[in-house]
Amino acid sequence: AMCQSEARRGPELRAVKWLQFPQLALRRRLGQLSCMSRPALILRSWPLTVLYYLLPFGALSPLSRVGWRPVSRVTLYKSVPTRLLSRAWGRLNQVELPYWLRRPVYSLYIWTFGVNMKEAAVEDLHHYRNLSEFFRRKLKPQARPVCGLHSVISPSDGKILNFGQVKNCEVEQVKGVTYSLESFLGPRACTEDLPFPPATSCDSFKNQLVTQEGNELYHCVIYLAPGDYHCFHSPTDWTVSHRRHFPGSLMSVNPGMARWIKELFCHNERVVLTGDWKHGFFSLTAVGATNVGSIRIYFDRDLHTNSPRYSKGSYNDFSFVTHTNKEGVPMRKGEHLGEFNLGSTIVLIFEAPKDFNFQLKAGQKIRFGEPLGSL
Repeated sequence: AMCQSEARRGPELRAVKWLQFPQLALRRRLGQLSCMSRPALILRSWPLTVLYYLLPFGALSPLSRVGWRPVSRVTLYKSVPTRLLSRAWGRLNQVELPYWLRRPVYSLYIWTFGVNMKEAAVEDLHHYRNLSEFFRRKLKPQARPVCGLHSVISPSDGKILNFGQVKNCEVEQVKGVTYSLESFLGPRACTEDLPFPPATSCDSFKNQLVTQEGNELYHCVIYLAPGDYHCFHSPTDWTVSHRRHFPGSLMSVNPGMARWIKELFCHNERVVLTGDWKHGFFSLTAVGATNVGSIRIYFDRDLHTNSPRYSKGSYNDFSFVTHTNKEGVPMRKGEHLGEFNLGSTIVLIFEAPKDFNFQLKAGQKIRFGEPLGSL
């Protein structure tokens, strides 16, 4: 009887062993993966993770039973070589288009992103030799009147993502998603070039920015879509004394991505301009994004962005205050300041009295020259 029972169980045991074989093989392979370096591990698991998120009905979910875990969507996205792609896009933008091809290419872009060419200084599409010239097109002088009644105007066309008072050294990139003020602006170095000494804690860092008693710190985030006017201007009368350039990633900064990735603006390449206005500290930060091959500041010829090599977490400082120029670079409200290659984000962080009021709504469209707020 026992022999017959064992005989009957033979095929079942073989079936169980056959079913276990792939799991054992997978465990061995996963064990090898765990011994790899992090870059190699991401590279090996990247294709499988892409399939995991793309295939319907959880087709690869059984892999979780043998100890495999997909790379998170954020990590997967960060592994995409956005800097390389952006440099390639920048090279493509410089390629001169044949005369006959310019109108259909630009017309497709205009239709896709809703560009208003009636505002352009030159409406003839054949005038723009390449995509870069088209992206950086100038506007007619009367297209963007600068509001003179308000102390701070919008430096660019775009969409208001967030605004308000800075609290607990945290700034909202979109509602509910924050980033560290110190991580964004960088640590204060104790040198003559910088306008304030180093901070030792979160509160003291914020206090170092607020230079006048009774003032508060405010912020405003403006997103520039690909179809927007790509130049940005001075939002008020102020003096730029210092520039800090953070090489970094070039991830998309559209509102959906900003809700997805915490401290997105701290990961991306950015150029921080700091100085003073009549109420104290003032800063404007141009944040890079995917396909934004360069951030250009018109008065800063030493600035070079999206370089092939950089050290993660590094930054470069440059002072506009010299022995011959004790003040820095004076900027008038509405004056041309810089430009993006495609579309990105402008972040204003500034000091103002407690009765400063924004005249905005989150999500509203705004154009260069329109008021942001006033006293």
